[in-house]
Amino acid sequence: MESRDIRQTFLDFFDQRGHVPLSSSSLVPANDPTLLFTNAGMAQFKDTFLGVEQRPYNRACTIQKCLRVSGKHNDLQSVGPSPRHHTFFEMLGNFSFGSYFKRETIRYAWELLTQVFLLPVERLWITVYIDDDEAERLWEETGVERRRILRFGEKENFWTMGDTGPCGPCSEIHYYLGSDVNAQRAEGINGVDDDYMEIWNLVFVQYNRDEQGGLTPVPSPSVDTGMGLERLACVLQGVKTTYETDLLRPVLQRVMELVSKDGDHYRRYRASYNTIADHSRAIAFLIADGVRPGNGWRDYVLRRIIRRAAYVGKTLGFERPFLASVAEAVIDTMEEWYPDLRIKREIISVVTTAEEERFNRTLTTGLRFLEVAINRMAQQNTAILPGREAFKLYDTYGFPLDLTQKILAERGLDVDVEEYEEGRREQQERSRIATHSKRGREKED
Repeated sequence: MESRDIRQTFLDFFDQRGHVPLSSSSLVPANDPTLLFTNAGMAQFKDTFLGVEQRPYNRACTIQKCLRVSGKHNDLQSVGPSPRHHTFFEMLGNFSFGSYFKRETIRYAWELLTQVFLLPVERLWITVYIDDDEAERLWEETGVERRRILRFGEKENFWTMGDTGPCGPCSEIHYYLGSDVNAQRAEGINGVDDDYMEIWNLVFVQYNRDEQGGLTPVPSPSVDTGMGLERLACVLQGVKTTYETDLLRPVLQRVMELVSKDGDHYRRYRASYNTIADHSRAIAFLIADGVRPGNGWRDYVLRRIIRRAAYVGKTLGFERPFLASVAEAVIDTMEEWYPDLRIKREIISVVTTAEEERFNRTLTTGLRFLEVAINRMAQQNTAILPGREAFKLYDTYGFPLDLTQKILAERGLDVDVEEYEEGRREQQERSRIATHSKRGREKED
């Protein structure tokens, strides 16, 4: 089943059950200073869950653009080596604002997966929060074997959108991708075995977490679910990684064409190719949603992603800016569902190329500086780069900290992050003082 059909099937299923299909909100959250980017489908409904906002419906469903690159939900470091983690991804979600709770949520999920998408029951596993007897009982009533229902603690089965906000216990649905259905074991769930993959998270929104970590009940128990489109496509298209789906395969193909390499080269440098493909999607959608590369907050995240992808491209052999061409493949693949990409095609290309060129001008010098620092570390018999050196790479050569960490990790080395942060804070204080002094002089004039 192609991704476009998966999206439509999901929306149709919930539309037929009284849910209002809504468009994806922007990756830049509206009027929410607590959230850097939209990282889940529930973001646009935060005030509704808290009872602050009233809507003319009590059920909804969406295909939401998401970005996870910071804070509680940060997949940036996993991208590339991981067969299924992404910075940008699409989340299929159904939501209840006091209309229904655990029973209907579990029934809808099981019906959609096993009767509509026809996933084999013998490959599905369920997790519930450690003390959620009700959810376990409801899954059993649905027909799931007790041995396939596992309990986990807060880390795995209690979901919060961020450090604060709506939250509650959750129940996850996992899928076994392995070739031998008889080789399944409970220990594989939430472990390191890539044959097991979480595909859907059903969150039972019962609380609001405040800045002190305290929990207070929300006005009406509600439901927020999230299922990664890339992961569901992986299952329905019979592949082992999300990069093999029709969502990312054309983007990878464009990278191979640009670097004039074949499938064998991709298999040898899979993590690098995957990183570029993933980051190119994030780049295209961030620019389309109005973010521009810079040194502040959201702008800096985009700059980090572009520069990270540009550096990885250098390791594959790219000598000239190439990310705009890869972004073109992203647009060609996604514009049918997200027409804004087509409308903003030119600005995506211009902004991406300008930032890549800006980084390329300092990359060689910065790498030379880092190489000297690494040689000095070897002479001093240390595996930790001083934070002041990492900060100079950022301040002078535009190397984001995570890029420096990535380059060092390839050699088994690391950074003194605490010293780096100290240098960053000192620079911010100097800038604050300088700005204050300038304003004082202007006032006197």
